[in-house]
Amino acid sequence: MMNSQIPIASDRGNDPSRSADLMQGAEYDEAWLSPLLMQYWQAVLRWRWIIAAIIAAALVAGMVITLMTPARYTAKTQIEISREQKKITNVRGIESDTEARDIEFYATQYALLKAESLAERVVRKLRLAGDPAFLAAHGLEPLQVSGPNSARQRSDAEQRRAISILLSNIEVSPIRASRLVDVSYTSRSPQLSARIANAWAQEFIGSSMDRQFASTADARKFLEERLGQLRQKVEQSERDLVTYTSGKGIVTLDAMRDADGRTYTQRTLASADLEALNQAYIEARTERIAAESRATVGSVDNSPEVLTNPTITALRTQRAEAAARYAKILVQFDARYAAARAIKQEMDALDAAIQRETARAAGSRGQSYAEALKRERDLEAKVNALKAELTRQREASIQQNIYQREVDTNRQLYDALLQRYKEIGVAGSVGVNNIAIVDSAKVPSGPSSPKMLLNLAVAALAGLILAAAVVFALEQIDEGIRNPEDVRNFLKIPLLGNVPMTEESPLSEIQDPKTGMSEAYFSVRSTLAFATNHGLPKSFVLTSTQPGEGKSTSALALAEVIGRTGKSVLLIDGDLRSPSVHRYVGIENKSGLSNLLAGEDLADQIQQTDHRGLWVLPTGPIPPSPAELLSSDKFGQLITTFLDRFDHVIVDAPPILGLADSPLMGRATEGVVYIAQAERTSRRAIRASLQRLRAVGVHVFGLVVTKVDFSKHSYGYGYGYGYGYGYGYGITKEQS
Repeated sequence: MMNSQIPIASDRGNDPSRSADLMQGAEYDEAWLSPLLMQYWQAVLRWRWIIAAIIAAALVAGMVITLMTPARYTAKTQIEISREQKKITNVRGIESDTEARDIEFYATQYALLKAESLAERVVRKLRLAGDPAFLAAHGLEPLQVSGPNSARQRSDAEQRRAISILLSNIEVSPIRASRLVDVSYTSRSPQLSARIANAWAQEFIGSSMDRQFASTADARKFLEERLGQLRQKVEQSERDLVTYTSGKGIVTLDAMRDADGRTYTQRTLASADLEALNQAYIEARTERIAAESRATVGSVDNSPEVLTNPTITALRTQRAEAAARYAKILVQFDARYAAARAIKQEMDALDAAIQRETARAAGSRGQSYAEALKRERDLEAKVNALKAELTRQREASIQQNIYQREVDTNRQLYDALLQRYKEIGVAGSVGVNNIAIVDSAKVPSGPSSPKMLLNLAVAALAGLILAAAVVFALEQIDEGIRNPEDVRNFLKIPLLGNVPMTEESPLSEIQDPKTGMSEAYFSVRSTLAFATNHGLPKSFVLTSTQPGEGKSTSALALAEVIGRTGKSVLLIDGDLRSPSVHRYVGIENKSGLSNLLAGEDLADQIQQTDHRGLWVLPTGPIPPSPAELLSSDKFGQLITTFLDRFDHVIVDAPPILGLADSPLMGRATEGVVYIAQAERTSRRAIRASLQRLRAVGVHVFGLVVTKVDFSKHSYGYGYGYGYGYGYGYGITKEQS
């Protein structure tokens, strides 16, 4: 009977604490985080057949394309592009000396080598437009154009088509750290490839020289126009200068130019006249001062005019001779002597004459002073007038200098452009080229493409990239739990353990404590022991998102593992819609939980199994509305009653989605252990189920991942479990 067989729990312990959070435990240490490379490797293992299929398909496609692609031949010519142009003359051309040293020089040359104008020159030279051999070498057919202007339209279309073909098959490859450039052309005809490659290099040289000639002609034309304009400006500015100086009375006597070509006026007519008059004025003033000195200083008899007067000198000589004769006569005769009186009269006459001449000399000195003074004043007036005129001319010279500078500027520009015009004429008449052909293209002896090994390598790489993209898309679409981090990162609940997938019967694996599955459930039991402050929960519910995830198997496995430790365990089959526990343990399901919920006595509803410490309460008859039976407090009272008799009560509840049974059962126990199948159950569905549980106040201890394929997971799930490690650990637990 039940009373004699069912053990009485010795200690139920304290009430469970639902605040324990295994997220802080060692299970979620940073060591659980898989390295990024290992995550990639796990993804490769999961989708290895898809990856292999994509790469194989790419290789087959690459091989087929290679075998079907016609052979193509590449001819190569090599040219040298020098930075400095070869200067035959010592005259500077249009291009600046520093332009060839610019960074953009070679980039410009490479772009010119692929210019459409160059392709057009090659088409014209080789007459490729509409050439059947040229089109056949590229796998094309001649164009068919109909209409009134079909001939012209066809010619234009063939021209554009040939240019497009050339540009799509020409390749310009600069050789690094050198002036050399390889120009290659590829087609199905080796002879045509060599012809086009050589013609391309020759026409590039020709186009370069044509551009130089064209730029020289344009420069000459431009300079001719500018020279004509500047010539008119020079003439007009010179006329303006002459008109202005004539109107202002400015007569330039002396002018000079400096090294910069600027004109400076040294002397004008007014300045020369002022200089001469000023010199005459200085002399007149000197004469006036001398005359004034003679007129005002000393006696007349001793004045220079009297002393230097020949008449007075002669008269004084005669007077002296007469005085000598008179003195001689007085020695012999009396003064009344007739001869003496005659000499005396002669002396008086000479004195009178001397007096008259002296008076006349004194009068001439005053006249000389007056004349010198008048001449000085006249010259001073003229000097002042010339000063005023020169001042006026100097004021006018400001505007004259403006006109003169305009004349000089225009003349300098004209002379410079004229010199440049002559230089360009000389430089343009001599061909200048900085491009040379180093190696001409030869007819290739073998095809350059397709290359089987290269194409297979490219196909393999393309297949690998496509496979990576497909795997990435599948990884994004697949919301199943693939590694331990998904439980913490996406579900935010503790991971209680991982249960491996087995090809054997799960029930036989569970009964053998040496198997990996049995060891995995023992690890789950050990983790649950840290879920509350009193150890392993006394009562808990196992549920899942959907059927077939291993929920019932996990409930039976945990019950058996706990029973092996010497505890009494009651396993309740709470799936009132699809019961399965009774089949696992081999008992009848005539009566059970549904009978107890309907109010019947406990009686013989609980049945003992062959497993150590394990009792089972089957579902009994399936009720029409299980949710109504569970809505009352009867189920909670039953759990309390069972805990008085058993150490642990485990409830195998139905899946959560679409049903209300599991949340109702979870409220009557300490919490829920959630079961999820690896790589099957959507994380979105699990989150929705967990939300339903939390909404009614059910505590979730954590999640157990089942059916983990360790062959796909070298790390993550499988590093903690394995047959070797699990076997040894299981032996130790049994011995202890």
